[in-house]
Amino acid sequence: MMQFDPETLEQSAIYKLLTGTIIPRPIGWISTIDTNGVNNLAPFSYFNLLGDDPPHVVFSTRRDNHTNKDTLNNVLTTQQFVVNMVTESVVEQMNATSDKLPPEIDEFLHAGVTPISSVKVKPMRVQESPIHLECELAHHYFLEGHQQGGACVIIGRIVMMHYADEVLLDNYKINLETYKPVARLGGANYSKLGELFTIKRNT
Repeated sequence: MMQFDPETLEQSAIYKLLTGTIIPRPIGWISTIDTNGVNNLAPFSYFNLLGDDPPHVVFSTRRDNHTNKDTLNNVLTTQQFVVNMVTESVVEQMNATSDKLPPEIDEFLHAGVTPISSVKVKPMRVQESPIHLECELAHHYFLEGHQQGGACVIIGRIVMMHYADEVLLDNYKINLETYKPVARLGGANYSKLGELFTIKRNT
């Protein structure tokens, strides 16, 4: 069995090993807005649900070359963001928002998606996504990097949830046949929902 010490391994190798290992990862398609009113939209696969009482999500943004991404700067400034969930129907648009663009470029326009107003926060929502989670910044902390600049972990409290009718079943359950979420794998690979199975808890 091979062994790797992250203190001596190149950062690119660590990235490939871990992003190919911890899979599948949900994608948080994060929309923010800057102080000039310019929309920003970017995908993050270091993303997950953190709790439901009260509801929180978490995502982290890498600081490549010791530089903040526009998303991080906007969240730290405005204290708000929206999570738009990625599905099969918007995966190409999501990929377009991963392009490196200057901060004055509106990624909604770049990707050809429709911005719609939120209810409790200023950042726009992606109309083409079936689920949106409006969030206010609850906590953040920086992970010190020894090669590239580390990362910043963002924890957001969900203050409003939006669900398209077609992805809902009775009793607040989600219809996976119509939701069709997409997950991130390693490299340029993504996955759809495959074969499902059920294991009941022994309670």
